[in-house]
Amino acid sequence: MTPSLAGLIGTHQLYVDGAWRPASDGGVRALINPANGTEFISVDEATPDDATAAVAAARTTFDAGEWQATPVAERAALLRRIADLLVRDKADLAYIETLDTGKTLAESEIDIDDVESVFRYYASLAETSADRVVDVGNPAVISRVVHEPIGVCVLIAPWNYPLLQISWKIAPALAAGCTMVVKPSEVTPLSTIAFVRLCEEAGVPAGVLNLVQGSGATLGPALTDNPEVDFISFTGGLQTGIVISETAARHVTKVAVELGGKNPHIVFPDAEWESSVDQVLTGVFLHSGQVCSSGTRLIVHTSIADDFVDALVGKATTIRMGDGLDPASETGPLVSQAQLDKMHAYVATAEKEGAVRRCGGDRPERADLDPGGYFFSPTIFDHCDRSMTIVRDETFGPILTVERFDTEEQALALGNDTSYGLAAGVRTSDAALGERMVRGLRHGTVWLNDFGYYTPAAEWGGFGKSGNGRELGPTGLAEYQETKHIWHNTAPSASRWFGPE
Repeated sequence: MTPSLAGLIGTHQLYVDGAWRPASDGGVRALINPANGTEFISVDEATPDDATAAVAAARTTFDAGEWQATPVAERAALLRRIADLLVRDKADLAYIETLDTGKTLAESEIDIDDVESVFRYYASLAETSADRVVDVGNPAVISRVVHEPIGVCVLIAPWNYPLLQISWKIAPALAAGCTMVVKPSEVTPLSTIAFVRLCEEAGVPAGVLNLVQGSGATLGPALTDNPEVDFISFTGGLQTGIVISETAARHVTKVAVELGGKNPHIVFPDAEWESSVDQVLTGVFLHSGQVCSSGTRLIVHTSIADDFVDALVGKATTIRMGDGLDPASETGPLVSQAQLDKMHAYVATAEKEGAVRRCGGDRPERADLDPGGYFFSPTIFDHCDRSMTIVRDETFGPILTVERFDTEEQALALGNDTSYGLAAGVRTSDAALGERMVRGLRHGTVWLNDFGYYTPAAEWGGFGKSGNGRELGPTGLAEYQETKHIWHNTAPSASRWFGPE
C-alpha cells in the first residue's frame, strides 16, 4: 500500500455528523482481494444503532435549515471543488477501486473520470432553475412552481461500480440541498470511504453527508424502515429492491430502485461485422460481466449466426484475465467466492437444460493466475431459448447466451421477452429498421450500432423489474426534489362566497 493510499483510506471508520468514529460495538469486517482471495484490510462495520444515529444526524441537519437554504451557487461551487479533488486523487482512487473490486486499473480510471463528470454536470444543472411561472389569467396573481430538496436521503450502492454508482446519488442530492446517509456495499466499501474524506476536505458541512458501512441485512431496517427518511435510492438485486420498496411503503417513503437487467444485443445480417463482433464481446465480458447493463443475450439472425458465434468464440478464448493491477490484464476476477460459485452453478444448469457450451465455463488454465483468485473464463452458450435459466436469470458474470431469429418481428419479440427492461443494443445498417427496433424495445436505454455508453446528461433506469425512477439527467435531480406550487395574490379582496351583500 502506497503512503498516499494509506492516507486516503485512513482509519476506515464510520462518518456521522461530521466526525469519524468506530462502530459502536467495535465490529470490523475483513475485505478480500478478489485477485488472490486473501484478506488485505479491515473496515469498521456499523450496527443498527450507528445507522439510526446517522439518519438522526441527517434529519437534524436538514431540519435546521442552513444547508437547504444555502444558495445554489455555493452548492454548485462545492460540487466543482469535489470534482477538482477527484482529478487530483484520480490515481489513488482508481487503485483503491481495483484492489476492492478486481476490475482492471484502466476501467477504474475511466470510472473516476465519469464520477468527475457527474459532479460537474450537476453543478451546472443546479444553477439552471427549473422553477416556472404559470399564467392563471389574473394579472393580480403570481403563480409559481418551485423545487425544494426532498429531505433526508438513504443512498445504497452496489459492489460492481462502488464509486460511480454512489456518485449518481450523492451529486444530485448535494445539488438539491438534501442531507443523506450513504451505505456502500459491504464487499467493496473502500473507495466510498476515501471519497467521503474527499468530500469532507471539499467543505461538505457536518451532518449533510453521513457514511455507514455494513451488510444490508444488518443495517437495512434502520435505514429503510425509518419514518425520519424522506427518500431511498437503491441500486442492487431484484429481491432486495422488492423488500426495500415494501418496507418503505409503510411510511409512504419515496423510493427509486435500479434492479439490474437481462439485456439483449440484437444483430441483423446487414450489421457491420468487425464492430459488431467487437462490441458484443465487450458488451458482455467487460468487468467479467459484472455490469447491470451487460449485453448477456446475443440475439442473432440465423443466416449469420454460426459464423458470428465462431468469431466470438475465437476472440473470447484470447481474452487475457489477470490481476486488475497488472497492466497486461484485459479483465479481472469475479468479486467474491460467492459470485464464482454462482457461475459454476449456472454452467451446470445450462448444460443440464440443453445449452451448448462453446467456450469457458471454468477457471482459466493459466499458471500465472493466483490459485486463490476468483477467476472465471469468458463463457458462451449456443442454441439457447427462453425456457433456459441462463437466458431468464441475471447471471451477473461472464456468460453469453445465443438465440437465433429469422424475422424482424421475432427479433423484437425476443428482445422484449424478459421481465427486466434496463438496456438493449441493436446492430443494423438499415436506418429505418434500426429506428423501428429502438422504438419497439421496452428498455430504458437502447443503443443503435453501439453499446454500453452513457452520459450524465441523459437519464438512466429501466422498465419492468429493472426498477423505477431515474438517475442522471434532469430527472436524476428531480428525484431529490419536491415540487411546490406558490399562489401569490398581490391584490387580495374578499370573495364574499358566504354572506354576499
